[in-house]
Amino acid sequence: MTAGTEGQRGVRLTGATLAAEIRARVSESAAALADAGRPPRLAVVVATADESTAWYVRSIAKAAAKVGITCDIVDLDPSSSGAEIDAALRRLSADPSVHGVILQTPLPPGVDFATAATAIDPAKDVDGANPGSLGRLAAGLPAFPPATAQAVVALLEHYDIPLAGRDAVVVGRSTVVGKPLAHLLLDRNATVTVCHSHTADLAGKTSRADVLVAAVGRPALIGQEHVRPDAIVVDVGTNATPDGGLVGDVDPAVQGHVAGLTPVPGGIGPVTTALLLEHTVRAAEGTSR
Repeated sequence: MTAGTEGQRGVRLTGATLAAEIRARVSESAAALADAGRPPRLAVVVATADESTAWYVRSIAKAAAKVGITCDIVDLDPSSSGAEIDAALRRLSADPSVHGVILQTPLPPGVDFATAATAIDPAKDVDGANPGSLGRLAAGLPAFPPATAQAVVALLEHYDIPLAGRDAVVVGRSTVVGKPLAHLLLDRNATVTVCHSHTADLAGKTSRADVLVAAVGRPALIGQEHVRPDAIVVDVGTNATPDGGLVGDVDPAVQGHVAGLTPVPGGIGPVTTALLLEHTVRAAEGTSR
C-alpha cells in the first residue's frame, strides 16, 4: 500500500519517531518564544480524583517541561459545579500569560463536557474541545483540531500512507476522535465511512476499508473478520487492564493479518501528546492549524 508496507504483513506503525520530530520542532519554537519574552504556557484543568487521569496529566507536564513549555495543573475539587469549572476556564482564557487551555475528563457528575468547553477561548483551545472549534474545523477554517484525531492523520502521513481516493472507515463517532477525524480525512480526499454502535454488519463495512481506525474504547472490538489483508489499521483505543496495563480496541491477533497496525501503547499516544505541545506554541505564536 505504501513504500514501507507494500507486500508486507504486520508492520508496527509506532509513533516514537514522529513524536520526537514534533518535539524537536516544538523545542525550537518554544526557545524562540522565550527569547522574545513570550514563554509558552499550558494550563490543564482537572476536576477528578481518578489516578489514571492524574498520571496522564503529569505525563503531559513532564513532556512540556522537556521542550521548554510551562504546564500548570489546575486541580479543582472533584465535586466542582459546572459554574466553578466555567469560572476557572474563563479565568485562564483571559490570562495573557496562558497560551493553551485543556479541560481534562472525566468531569464531575452532572457537568457536560461540551457545555463546559465553551468557556475555553478558541484561540487557546489547543485540544479542539470548544464546539466552536469543531465547527470551524468542519467548515475548513483555521482551528486547532483535537490532538488525537490529528495524530491519526499525522502518523499515516509520516508513513507515506496515501489517503486521496482511499476508503477510510472510522469506528467511533465521538467529538474527540471520530467526528473530527472524519473531517480531517475528507480534507485529504479520502472517502470516509463512520461506524458506531447502531451500525448494522460492522464487519461488512470495515472489511472494505483501505484504512481502518478504531476509536471506541472496547477491548478487542476489531478482530480478523473486520479487516482486509492489505489494510492499514490505526488503534486509538486506550483501555486499562486489571493489572495496570493498557490495551487497544483491536485484537492483537490482527497484527499478522494486515499490512500495518499501530501498537497500544506506543502508537497514537506519543504523537497526541507531542501535538498538544505543538498546538501550545502555535497558540503562543498566534497561529492555528
